[in-house]
Amino acid sequence: MHPNQVKLVQASFAKLQPMLPEVADLFYARLFEIAPNLRELFGKDMADQKKKFTGMLAAAVAKLDQIDKIAFAVQGLGRRHAQYGVKDAHYTIVGEALIWSLCQSLGPAFTTAVRDAWVTAYTTLATVMKEAARAQSISELAETH
Repeated sequence: MHPNQVKLVQASFAKLQPMLPEVADLFYARLFEIAPNLRELFGKDMADQKKKFTGMLAAAVAKLDQIDKIAFAVQGLGRRHAQYGVKDAHYTIVGEALIWSLCQSLGPAFTTAVRDAWVTAYTTLATVMKEAARAQSISELAETH
């Protein structure tokens, strides 16, 4: 990511801090609206899931300029998501829900430059997660043969 994009993501996230529970509510409502089949991947009580989501988002945003420092955690998240049944195609849907919820939350402050920076950040993190999930799948296949 370009340093200016990192700054845009971090500055816009700072504006979201006071309303993170509402952002999580918007995100999951949108996710389940556009992909109702994904609801089955989650437990009934979403409160803990929403806290995990906002916590991981906060950690990732804080270290976007040092992605190597969070790569291990992001890879682990990707491997866990694969175990839960998350597929590559789901990342596109999640990205759409995330960008939509950010747009709703930030309003006019969600400029084209801010949107592009968030898309880049999400794409970067999602790629790390998907690659880790694929590597795990390949490793598991190799172990069975």
